[in-house]
Amino acid sequence: MGLYVLRRLVLAVPTLLGVTVVVFALIRVIPGDPARLVLGLQASEAEVQRLRSELGLDRPLPAQYARFVARLIRGDLGRSIATGEPVAREIASRFGPTVQLAVASTVLATLAGISVGVLSATRVYSWVDYVAMGVALFGVSLPVFWLGLMLILLFAVQLRWLPAGGYGTLAHLVLPTVTLAAFSVAIVARMTRSSMLEVLHQDYVRTAWAKGLTARAVVLRHALRNALIPVITVIGLQFGALLGGAILTETVFAWPGMGRLLVGAIVARDYPVVQGVVLVFAGLFTLVNLAVDLLYAYVDPRIHYG
Repeated sequence: MGLYVLRRLVLAVPTLLGVTVVVFALIRVIPGDPARLVLGLQASEAEVQRLRSELGLDRPLPAQYARFVARLIRGDLGRSIATGEPVAREIASRFGPTVQLAVASTVLATLAGISVGVLSATRVYSWVDYVAMGVALFGVSLPVFWLGLMLILLFAVQLRWLPAGGYGTLAHLVLPTVTLAAFSVAIVARMTRSSMLEVLHQDYVRTAWAKGLTARAVVLRHALRNALIPVITVIGLQFGALLGGAILTETVFAWPGMGRLLVGAIVARDYPVVQGVVLVFAGLFTLVNLAVDLLYAYVDPRIHYG
C-alpha cells in the first residue's frame, strides 16, 4: 500500500507540472497589463516599463516560466503583483474558509444524496421515486449563482433567518453550503439509485431476503456497501467540482476563500496569485483522487493495491 501511494504521488508531479504550463499560458493570453493596472492610467510609460522590469514581465515567456518553476521547486510561489505580499501567505489566509465550505458541502451532498438514492431505489417507479428523481433533475439544472441569490432573497431578505453573506459563524455557513451542495446532491442521488438498482437484483441480495434478514440489514449491510464503489468515485469527483464551484459561491456570499482571491487576481492580472491558487486546487484534487482510490480497499476488501 505504501509503495502504491508513493508511486501515485510521484506520478502526480508531471500532472501538476502540466497544470502550471496551461495556467501560465492562459493567464497571459488575457488582455491587460498588470503593471498598468497597478500604477493606474495616470502613470507614465517610463514608470510602467520600470515596474514591468522589476516584476520580470519584460522577459521572454520561456524565461518567465523557467523562473516560476525554479521558485516553485524551492517552495516559493512568488509575490502578488497587486499587494506585494507573498502568494503563499495570501493563499494560506484563504485556504481554511474554502476547505471548510467544500468539506461541509461534500458532507451534505453525500448524506442527502445517498439517502435520497437509496430511498428512490427501494421504492422504484413509485411516487417517491418520481418525486426524488424530479428534485434531483431540478438540482442539476440550477445555476449556482442563481440559486445563491434566490436563497439570499428568501432566507436573508424576506424571512431574515440567516445572514446574506460574510464569514465567522455557523449561520454564515448554511446558505453557501446548501447552494454549493445542490448540484452534487442531485448527482450523488442519481448515481446511488442506479448502482443500488443493479445490486438489488444480484443473487446474494435474494439470498439475504430468503434468510429472513430485516430490510435494514439487506439494504444497508449487503446492498448499499456493494453499491458504494461508483458512488465514492462520483463523490470524489464532486469534491473537486465543489472547489471549482466555490469560486461563484464565494463571490455571491462574500465568503473570504480562495475563490474570491482567484477572481480578484484574474481581474487585476495578478499572475503569481492566479498560478498559485490554481496549482493548490490541482494539488487538492490529486490528493482527493488518491484518497478515493484508497477508500475503495476499505469499502471492498477484495480490492488490493500491490
